[in-house]
Amino acid sequence: MTAPVRVMIANAKGGCGKTTLATNVASHFAHGGELTAMIDYDPQGSSMDWLAARDVHLPTITGVAAYQKHAPQTSTKSWALRVPANTSRVVIDTPAGLAGNVLSDLIQQSDMLLIPVIPSAIDIRAATGFIRDVLLSRSYRMNPKPIAVIANRVRKNTLIYGKLEKFLNSLQIPFITALRDTQFYVRASEHGLGIVDFDQKDKKDIAEWQPLIEWIDQTIHELRQSQQASQ
Repeated sequence: MTAPVRVMIANAKGGCGKTTLATNVASHFAHGGELTAMIDYDPQGSSMDWLAARDVHLPTITGVAAYQKHAPQTSTKSWALRVPANTSRVVIDTPAGLAGNVLSDLIQQSDMLLIPVIPSAIDIRAATGFIRDVLLSRSYRMNPKPIAVIANRVRKNTLIYGKLEKFLNSLQIPFITALRDTQFYVRASEHGLGIVDFDQKDKKDIAEWQPLIEWIDQTIHELRQSQQASQ
């Protein structure tokens, strides 16, 4: 049986929109017919709250509250045994302050890493340190994984976004897209929805997400090719 593709959403800085990114990626997978699970390591449990608000008629997404005390925080086996056996996609939502062995263990569990960054001087500095920690982590050095950065909650015609864009473009990591600052995501989150769940989709939001979806799909394709070649 083919192992599920595991997408990790991470940034040591809190408040950068990790859960918004995670829930929308999970919605994309589920709408594409993939049996999808979300693993929530964040003690705030925002992804689990989102799933609890999700309508039963929407494409199913299984949730695992890995932050609970009875769930070993970084045991691959623990969450693997708690999702359906034929799960094909796993989205991992992580807590703020992620570092050290916990960061390294979660990277080892994942097939790719998405890093959201919001436009503020503090967040830019924090992202610099976090990306350094990822690249220097033992698991990444032993087995590098695809990484992409996403500008989140942006207002493009602002000075601080210009600084963020310059910073992200300076990285030797793909800067995939910029997601606008809108209450649409707040309303969607309250009802357990992703942007793909709406009957009337906002063309601007769909256009902003398309580069990220294409990057994820291409990365999965390359991963499967690599797995087949090694068999």
